[in-house]
Amino acid sequence: MQEIGGIEGSATELSGREKAYMYVRDQVLTAPAATGSFLSEQDLATRIGVSRTPVREALLMLQAEGLVEMVPKRGAHVPAMSGRQIAELMELRGVLERHAASRALGAGRVPIEAMRSALAEQEQFASDPSAEAARAFIDWDGRFHQFLIDSAGSELLSRTYAGLRARQLRVGMTALFSASDRQHKVCAEHQAIIDAFEVGDEGLVHEQINNHLEVTLQILLRA
Repeated sequence: MQEIGGIEGSATELSGREKAYMYVRDQVLTAPAATGSFLSEQDLATRIGVSRTPVREALLMLQAEGLVEMVPKRGAHVPAMSGRQIAELMELRGVLERHAASRALGAGRVPIEAMRSALAEQEQFASDPSAEAARAFIDWDGRFHQFLIDSAGSELLSRTYAGLRARQLRVGMTALFSASDRQHKVCAEHQAIIDAFEVGDEGLVHEQINNHLEVTLQILLRA
């Protein structure tokens, strides 16, 4: 099982910039309290165990992705995602996931076992209210959907979807803390997607994907 809150890879495999980038992306920006705040380069450097230079480089990378805004004399600001941005993200996810589902069904390579395994991992964190467990839950949520995307057999599609990771982590964490018992409901929605795949009904698979994304969208718009 993946360590909760762990940074991908080992310290020897990652540069200081990569460590800083992944820490801020996965640990800092996903915290609901981060929205609207300014990030201290020195504080981040101390927490990550690197100098300020790689932290600055990481923040510039995140700025290029639209995840933070560099404000002169103030530092890196974490802007809130607008309702429009959230809606566009969920719409794009739907387009990509439905396309991948159709490709996977047509090619007979639906990743049922991989999706089941990801769901089983999620379920282990579903009853834990801690922020660390929520991050692990969302990480496995991302893997569940990435397995589906990867089954389409398109490197460009997989890379495009993976590029949405940071935004999905942010909205995923927000959704978990904005609705009662959302973890267990997510698991049920994921199971419905798997069940539809097992039946082999393309229309039903699309319907379950749409339902899952629409429920999440409505929660986020109310948050």
